[in-house]
Amino acid sequence: MPGENLTRDEARARAKLLTVEGYEVALDLRSAVGDHTGSGPRTFRSTTTIRFRCAEPGAATFADLLAPSVTSVRLNGRELDPAAVFDGSRIALDGLAAENELVVDAQCAYSRTGEGLHRFVDPEDGEVYLYTQYEPADARRVFANFEQPDLKGPFTFSVTAPEGWTVLSNGTVDRVEPSGADDSAATSHFVPTRPISTYITAVLAGPYHHESDLYRRTLPDGSELEIPLGALCRKGLAKHFDAGDIFTVTKQGLDFFHDHFDYPYPFGKYDQAFVPEYNLGAMENPGCVTFREEFVFRGKVTQASYEGRANVILHEMAHMWFGDLVTMEWWDDLWLKESFADFMGAFALVGATRFTDGWITFANRRKAWAYRADQLPSTHPVTADIHDLEDAKLNFDGITYAKGASVLKQLVAYVGQDAFLEGARRYFKRHAYGNTRLSDLLSVLGETSGRDMATWSRAWLETAGVNALTPHATYDAEGHITELAVEQEAAESAGSEYAAPPRGTLRPHRVAVGLYRKEAPAGERPGALVRYARAEVDVDGPRTVVPELTGAARPDLILVNDDDLTYCKIRFDEGSLDTLRQHLGELTDPLARALSWSALWNLTRDALLPARDYLELVRRFAGAESDIGVLQMVQTWALSALHHYSAPEAREAAGARLAEVALSELRQAEPGSGHQLAWARFFAQVAVAESELRMLSGLLDGTARIDGLDVDQELRWTFLAALAASGQADEALIGAELARDDTASGKRHQVRCLAARPSAAVKAEAWEAVVESDRLSNALVEATISGFDQPGQRELLAPYAPRYFEVIERIWQERSIEIGMAIVRGLFPAAQGDAHALAAADTWLDGHPDAAPALRRLVLEARDDLARALRGQDCDKRAAV
Repeated sequence: MPGENLTRDEARARAKLLTVEGYEVALDLRSAVGDHTGSGPRTFRSTTTIRFRCAEPGAATFADLLAPSVTSVRLNGRELDPAAVFDGSRIALDGLAAENELVVDAQCAYSRTGEGLHRFVDPEDGEVYLYTQYEPADARRVFANFEQPDLKGPFTFSVTAPEGWTVLSNGTVDRVEPSGADDSAATSHFVPTRPISTYITAVLAGPYHHESDLYRRTLPDGSELEIPLGALCRKGLAKHFDAGDIFTVTKQGLDFFHDHFDYPYPFGKYDQAFVPEYNLGAMENPGCVTFREEFVFRGKVTQASYEGRANVILHEMAHMWFGDLVTMEWWDDLWLKESFADFMGAFALVGATRFTDGWITFANRRKAWAYRADQLPSTHPVTADIHDLEDAKLNFDGITYAKGASVLKQLVAYVGQDAFLEGARRYFKRHAYGNTRLSDLLSVLGETSGRDMATWSRAWLETAGVNALTPHATYDAEGHITELAVEQEAAESAGSEYAAPPRGTLRPHRVAVGLYRKEAPAGERPGALVRYARAEVDVDGPRTVVPELTGAARPDLILVNDDDLTYCKIRFDEGSLDTLRQHLGELTDPLARALSWSALWNLTRDALLPARDYLELVRRFAGAESDIGVLQMVQTWALSALHHYSAPEAREAAGARLAEVALSELRQAEPGSGHQLAWARFFAQVAVAESELRMLSGLLDGTARIDGLDVDQELRWTFLAALAASGQADEALIGAELARDDTASGKRHQVRCLAARPSAAVKAEAWEAVVESDRLSNALVEATISGFDQPGQRELLAPYAPRYFEVIERIWQERSIEIGMAIVRGLFPAAQGDAHALAAADTWLDGHPDAAPALRRLVLEARDDLARALRGQDCDKRAAV
């Protein structure tokens, strides 16, 4: 569609020309209910008034709008012909005055893809739920605007909806008036917002279950701050909704950020809505934060799930300052909000809530995301080069979030926590309600720390790739260290058109080096592997000596980046690796164990450790892992090692060994514990033998039982999915389970299970539903793809590899970017895991140099994952010889 993909140059030109004074947006959502008889999409009326100034009277520009039709356009009282000025994505505006008023009356479409104004019908009770999701540029699907982050303005919303619905927006409700002669609808008028960007405006409407609370705080000037709190979900989820815990974390977070930011929460109320079919984890709309409803737990979950939810709550809250109050000028500096929110989420989690081991999760889970992303051919600096909106959409990735957060953790070690937080405080006060670039933040951090932030930025923010740090020690005859050095491997790029850095990047690292040995000090168990010496050092260049550890007794394990101060891949000397092979479970410090597990997984991904060795470590030591989040991450890596990195001829035996240990740990785990639940889920994912599948069937029908294991509805679906993929659950059995759980969540599970069955006809039906039709909502597309792509069904999936490369350009052109991304990523023929799929990807890339850059990036990333897996399989084969 012409003009839909806004470029950075276009945005900069428009920003120089225009200054927004305010928006008035009126939405009539009564059409969301009732029958839809039209041949086109279901639509709603959107009327927008924009008041703005123009620096060059007489100039021309455009407003953004994605809508099926426009009824009228009026510029400064002059009626414009919609057919002449609206091309489907832009409204051409010429002859601008110094002061302008634009009024656009349009019919906008409800969404089924999670982009714009999403409409969901609950199959349980037929109720309709609406919510908006815009980032980076989908507000134009709901109202006419200037869709770029640096054209901020105050927004005044009014929303007409069926009587009795809850209607929310960023601001508080000013008044509600009846609409229509029969009072069947009401119009909610909202107070104007402070100046914000279009992508963080929000509207939510429907018969939501709504709970309330109030946050109070005395500010330093003696005034009282009161923030009304709300928590919402669908009525069908109300019985599972633990709003009390959500409010507890919310209040703890608000206290923490007020203590550290010295800038009161600036957006009045604070609603948090958990909404259906959400594409993201959450979105930081000021005053009206939205979350995926999977954070409302329908069954028993581990503490890692509660910790994860709390982290997301705090991440979005940090955005109220980093991103909403102060916003990046363009998507190049997306990190100015996402990296900070990711770091501050973990920082607040540890500092304010019951989840005091949050940095362990950060080291083990978030950094794993970053390490993978930073070794892809599409890796980029934290400060990226974003040419257009498609680039921006794909840069919500492990670099922008997790690597950026890791770099900020390193920055805190570099400048000191006090200087870092004082820099944040000055940044907020200096740029409140404005837009910034990298230089603005570096300026205040340089002021508060006295450090050379330009040099630090060039090393950490403006280059890509991850360094590897390896210890090397020499010893005297008595076994004491004569020299311990840390050697740094240069960060490498994968060498594609997306690879931003040159090879050979070395960085300054503030690291701790820990020495561990087997001993039994007072209070520790016999044979424990404990730290007896530690030193911090600034690693700079290819080799750095750690003089503080000279003379220390010979360690059994040298752990570089102990305490996880920097962002790097950890390597081990041979002695340390041998120690971990034999004694990993005896490391008493949970963070040291998490770092070791992560390092061992990186060695496996880099084809330096055979997958069979990693799986043996899982078999021997995963059962001793006390941190539930680390255990679940280790189990996830084990599945990847089994299905993608193991030599194909070794997988059956390796899977059998994993299933054996999973069942053993399940039976030995403390009844009712999170560990028991984690092992039950893992067992279902690796069970393939007849006896194991009978065990799952027995747990489902009640003929088998494990003490303390509550087979609730969510666990039932987990077991049924495994049975479906193994051919042990037919359509009737899956249908019976849906009848038992006839809800929106149950429908998603049913669709996933149906697509997982090992049948050529089933795969053909799933492919058609996703690729050749747009009848499925975003959530059901995701569920169908998840069921279709089963690692144990390689022969069934083989025919779809050539078909995939035949259709992806058409898919990218015809479908929304969110659905396009889901299909291109989810249906890439990785499950085959062979050289034929790799060759097919290379052929497509070579033959389509002019394909959309974002599409090429997705294929390049999937191709790189497959190539890495094949290298891992070769490593595993060599280890068997």
